[in-house]
Amino acid sequence: MDRFHLLSVFVAVAEEESFASAARKLRMSPPAVTRAITSLEHRLGVKLLTRTTRFVRMTDAGHRYRDSARRILAEMDEADDAAAGVHGEPRGHIAVTAPALFGRMFVVPGIVDYLKRFPAMSVSALFLDRVVNLVEEGLDVGIRIGELPDSTMQAIGVGYVRRVVCASPAYLADKGIPQSPRALSEHTIVAASSMSPTVEWRFASGSKATNVKVTPRLTVTNNDAAIEAALQGLGLTCLLSYQVAQHVATGQLQVVLHDYETPRVPIHVLHHEGRQVSAKVRTFVDVLVQRLRSDKTLR
Repeated sequence: MDRFHLLSVFVAVAEEESFASAARKLRMSPPAVTRAITSLEHRLGVKLLTRTTRFVRMTDAGHRYRDSARRILAEMDEADDAAAGVHGEPRGHIAVTAPALFGRMFVVPGIVDYLKRFPAMSVSALFLDRVVNLVEEGLDVGIRIGELPDSTMQAIGVGYVRRVVCASPAYLADKGIPQSPRALSEHTIVAASSMSPTVEWRFASGSKATNVKVTPRLTVTNNDAAIEAALQGLGLTCLLSYQVAQHVATGQLQVVLHDYETPRVPIHVLHHEGRQVSAKVRTFVDVLVQRLRSDKTLR
């Protein structure tokens, strides 16, 4: 069998941890995938995968070989991209993920810009309010809001957001403006569970951080609903600054408790590090980074 084909099959099985899932991903039959892995292990004279009826795991040799295989396949993509570059623009498909509301507000315009520039490209977007593992879910680019754990991913800083408490001017005129977090007990609270699953809001005074428990009159499952309730004058809600920036700019919402805000939270664009990233992904990242860094909302 072609050695590069064997590498592709092995990497797919290693990432999916399943022969059946790898077969679906590669559009091959499960027996063909099994034959490819058997052939590769026979060629190398070493066991790469431990297989049972319930799971597939890599051996120590498999882990080392997977990293080398990924690098080789990425360099092949680089060579293809370089050759295609002689004739012009990038071709192919990339997949991106971002938080749901951030994706709609900021990433979709970047995707549209990218697709208009490069008509031979296609993009799929996964917008979810949870952390998505790029490798496990086969994604090329991710946008993260928050501090990053140690990772092999390349992270490019593009801006910041803040946690803010806000309400409509009509509500504040009727109920008054809270002067400290302790005053929240006297107000109607709208909580978005995706932002505040423990119904605790974090504040800071100087270098000291504190959590304040709140008792919501309304708890909703997404940020859009919390924003709508605040716009309708129900009460105070706590969200990220970018989520309400447009409404604050138009005067529909007013931010309170400025002096008690916690430090800004960074935003990063993530992609696979170094030479493992293809030219088409680099092109997309360049477009997205430029757009996000130029957006005053994210400063």
